[in-house]
Amino acid sequence: MKIHLTAFVLLLAVLFSPVYAKKEKVPGIVVDYLPASTKTFIGSPSIVVLPNGDYIASHDFFGPATTEHERALTAVFRSADKGKSWKKVAEIKGQFWSNLFVHQNALYLMGCWKHHGNIILRRSLDGGNSWSEPTDSTHGLLREGEYHTAPVPMVVFHGRLYRAFEYAKSTSNAWGIRYSAMVISAPLDADLLVASNWTNSNYLTYDSTYLDGKFGGWLEGNAVVAPDGKLLDFLRVETKELGRDMTAILTISEDGKTATFDPATGFLDFAGGARKFSIRYDETSKRYWTISNLITKEFASFSAGGIRNTLILQSSSDLRTWTIHKILLHHPDVLKHGFQYVDWQFDGKNILFLCRTAFDDKFGGADNFHNANYLTFHRIKNFRCLASKSR
Repeated sequence: MKIHLTAFVLLLAVLFSPVYAKKEKVPGIVVDYLPASTKTFIGSPSIVVLPNGDYIASHDFFGPATTEHERALTAVFRSADKGKSWKKVAEIKGQFWSNLFVHQNALYLMGCWKHHGNIILRRSLDGGNSWSEPTDSTHGLLREGEYHTAPVPMVVFHGRLYRAFEYAKSTSNAWGIRYSAMVISAPLDADLLVASNWTNSNYLTYDSTYLDGKFGGWLEGNAVVAPDGKLLDFLRVETKELGRDMTAILTISEDGKTATFDPATGFLDFAGGARKFSIRYDETSKRYWTISNLITKEFASFSAGGIRNTLILQSSSDLRTWTIHKILLHHPDVLKHGFQYVDWQFDGKNILFLCRTAFDDKFGGADNFHNANYLTFHRIKNFRCLASKSR
């Protein structure tokens, strides 16, 4: 989550210091809010639709006033009216960087127990009100050690459930450099809370020679099944080339045990690739969809990872050529406004998405674009029509 903010924010403050006559209303429906003065910021949005139609949302808390480095905290919310209103139903101690998912009618929350902590999994059988405790290797403690992730998709491949992670134990504690790409998987009919049912791939480490020495690291991978039937891991890429957005594409073996990468062909220019994104496949449109951040021309000379003021919807039929369909959210200021770390789901003809939003409030707004003060809910209606209009 760290992107060397201090120098970047100070530079932006000098070059882009807009004065607004009035504060704007935060877009979307507010699920949660914390003023910047709390020094507690909203992170890791995740959303899922329960079998009964209720929406469940979650986010964690990060910042200097939190326990993210000791035992992180995650909040869970439910909406029984299609996102019009939300109620907090749980707070979980020891949960961070986590995604919600439904499997065999049970609700799960998968991530780490703290910043760079163990991989853990919790299960809820009552719609998110109460959660299992990952006390040991038979109750959700899947891997011990230092790991990194974000709310990224689960995907089914050859009878197994897959998810990407990054191994974070390294000789260097530097952000980006410390992350090694990997995936973890379990049989669909297994007890997911039992660690021995999960298999992980090898770790692919940082390589300073990639991108002609401009490679800064990879993280927050997406497990995706490609049109040719292969399993891939699409990763966010940090690069020293200003204004450059790209993703790295790893290939995972059929048994889930081997990850490989070819630097000559594995990097792809991809709008939003320097920030967290999630890719999902829609069987009806036969297209892959994602919500990500666009770098507009006025910010092309800045570090891509810090430009989060424009959110777009895009899709692809082959995972290689992507079409931008719509600007979903935008604000001209990049210093204290950000729409980021979006998690989303298909819901019939619509896409639901949850956003970590840095925006105006009556106390002077967000701490900065990265340190969000809002969790907001949004709906994209009839999203497949947008792809038809683009052809």
